[in-house]
Amino acid sequence: MARAKVLLVEDDAALAELVSWHLEREDFEVERTGDGEEAILLARETPPDLVLLDWMIEGVSGIEVCRRLRRMPDTANVPIIMLTARGEEEDRVRGLETGADDYVTKPFSPRELLARVGAVLRRVRPGLAGERLAYADIEMDTASHRVRRGGSPVTLGPTEFRLLKHFLEHPGRVFSRERLLDSVWGRDSDIEPRTVDVHIRRLRKAINLADAPDVIRTVRSAGYALDSEGAL
Repeated sequence: MARAKVLLVEDDAALAELVSWHLEREDFEVERTGDGEEAILLARETPPDLVLLDWMIEGVSGIEVCRRLRRMPDTANVPIIMLTARGEEEDRVRGLETGADDYVTKPFSPRELLARVGAVLRRVRPGLAGERLAYADIEMDTASHRVRRGGSPVTLGPTEFRLLKHFLEHPGRVFSRERLLDSVWGRDSDIEPRTVDVHIRRLRKAINLADAPDVIRTVRSAGYALDSEGAL
């Protein structure tokens, strides 16, 4: 697998050190800066494969850095994940509309951040992302179509495999039945939204080996999420 280069723009030295350590442990090459202007220069000189960009940095704001990177030909298509303490919907929408590909709200776990990095790279540059997905004690090898939980093999049907893959690519996010239908079955599918519930039950039954905690969270009137909080 090719080694992906990440430009980390974060002015909190302790957080930057922690994120860098986890990225480098997963074999990413990391370049760091806490300055917006320097981030733009670094990205222009050697375009990274992905930018992790803090919203609130000194000088040029993260949102402005994102805007400028999108305007430069060499970085226009580089994926950007915003790191933000702003959890309000309006702020998240603003970041995405400015050109960010995803966002992670602080405080976040390194595991969640790595999952988001992998998911974005799989969408835009699949050759850099590898073939393994993982969350909590669940592991998926997308090349061999093998799934393990706690080291034990899990047998899934094709639809449950695609459903779990989608959750693993977006850990912690709540998806409505309609969104899951679009993403897992396809926009032209004639499947009824309630059919999603059936496959969720099948997936739960398959992955909850030996009374393992349920990591699929049901959010009333909203949908489902892969979420280990309180389950492990």
